[in-house]
Amino acid sequence: MPRPGRIEACLIALAVNCAAGEMREAPNAAAAPVNQLSISGNACGPAALLSSCRFGNGSWQAAADSLPGTTDKERLSQWIRRHGLRPSENLRGRMRWNKGGINAEDLVAAANEMNRPLYLPVLRLEDLFRGKGEQAGAQLKRTRACIDRSLARGFPPVLSLRRFVLRKGNWIPVQGHFVTVTGVSKKIPRDGSGFRISYVDPWGGKRCEGILKIPDRALLAKDPASSPCLVAEVPASGIGKKEVRPGEVTAVIPAAVIGRW
Repeated sequence: MPRPGRIEACLIALAVNCAAGEMREAPNAAAAPVNQLSISGNACGPAALLSSCRFGNGSWQAAADSLPGTTDKERLSQWIRRHGLRPSENLRGRMRWNKGGINAEDLVAAANEMNRPLYLPVLRLEDLFRGKGEQAGAQLKRTRACIDRSLARGFPPVLSLRRFVLRKGNWIPVQGHFVTVTGVSKKIPRDGSGFRISYVDPWGGKRCEGILKIPDRALLAKDPASSPCLVAEVPASGIGKKEVRPGEVTAVIPAAVIGRW
């Protein structure tokens, strides 16, 4: 992993290349982020979804306001009762939301269930791993385009991040986390290596900056060229850091994104 100083330097460099006028921003950028810790440490999915609605246009804000309550705790509780404690679409015998949180497939199903009575557009899930025959540059462009398109259509997308560690020769996932993307570079810099994002981390409800980029080392593969994923440099988010053992190689990757396209 790059040292924190190097990551911060990369963020500063991209910030210079991506001035405010070159960022696509969420429609309601001044909204208050939802804090998952107001109710549970495993409520990042519902919290990120509600932040997406709050930071979205008026129609999506109405979705967040449709939940009873005036506090994050009250509205997250209502969301979990109404939409989380239902049978999972893809995990037999389990609820969508459980002690391990919620997976991306169940989160998008629950989101559309919540939004259907309000006649809102259907949200979709995009896998961000490299597709068959897809080159890394095309993968990067596809990822940025999904985020940009959803922001442009009024819904700040929910990004699924996962931390992996290289343990005994195998890449092992140790923790997943959802965040809300509230801004993205309108263009990929000339070097084509990555692009900047602004996001809300529901762990504490804080605003953060990060970079999604093509990895310069082997991730989930034996060599960099065959790495099936991008890498997320998100130094302000401690996703799964406590699960990393001393000396282990680790990385956070963008696994999927939920949005409107």
